[in-house]
Amino acid sequence: MAEDESPTHATTAPSSPRLAGKVALVTGAGAGIGRAIAHAFAAEGASVVCLDIDGAAAEAVAEETRTAGAEASADAIAVACDVADAAGVQSAVDRTRERFGELHALVNNAAREGGAGLVTELDLDDWRRTLDVNLTGAFLLCRAAIPLMAESGGGSVINIASQLGHVALGQSAAYCATKAALIHLSRVIALDHAAQGIRANSLSPGAVETPRLLGMFGNMERARRYLEPKHILGRLGEPEEIAAAAVFLASDESSFVTGADMLVDGGYTASV
Repeated sequence: MAEDESPTHATTAPSSPRLAGKVALVTGAGAGIGRAIAHAFAAEGASVVCLDIDGAAAEAVAEETRTAGAEASADAIAVACDVADAAGVQSAVDRTRERFGELHALVNNAAREGGAGLVTELDLDDWRRTLDVNLTGAFLLCRAAIPLMAESGGGSVINIASQLGHVALGQSAAYCATKAALIHLSRVIALDHAAQGIRANSLSPGAVETPRLLGMFGNMERARRYLEPKHILGRLGEPEEIAAAAVFLASDESSFVTGADMLVDGGYTASV
């Protein structure tokens, strides 16, 4: 073949799943972003522990996840757990160890909105419950899971924060405070555990079309009318778009990424 000629048919070797052989634990996996992350991880070869306070929802997603990961030989189990309960969290990690023996990715996605209102109006119990789920829950999972992750040779902690961890939304003090704290918690974990081969990052979505928005607005059309203009792309995000970013952060493709916050917010914060 002459030097200036090229083959008429180029072939590329099939790529292997990006998370092949890895084990991930995903909280808040029963719906929305957590469900999409569980599916995406399994499709990329990871076995997934689907953790949710709603055990039936966790079991349903685990079954879906096994189907999503069948071609990549990925498995999934369901664990019913309140992330604010320290004993329950430790039991969930113990079950992960018993079933899979390893852990390579932890996604702290479980969250609640918190009460709406001025700080002078917020119910103290509602404030505390929001901090317990959104922030203390992530701390408890990290405390229980990082030792197993270190034994497994390292891994990736992904804390699902929010664009509202960067900019404020009125009458949402508890939610905004916890999401900002998750961003900084991720940086501290990145500093403290780098020597164990553990990376930690936060992932901050904008508004995403999930059941949570339905609960806030009553229907998705109302949510779109209110929220789409706040995003410079002029639309809301899809759970699968956030899941794609989580796959990147869990994979070896992001091996030089730690202590960072990844905004996947449709330009929400760029226009503020």
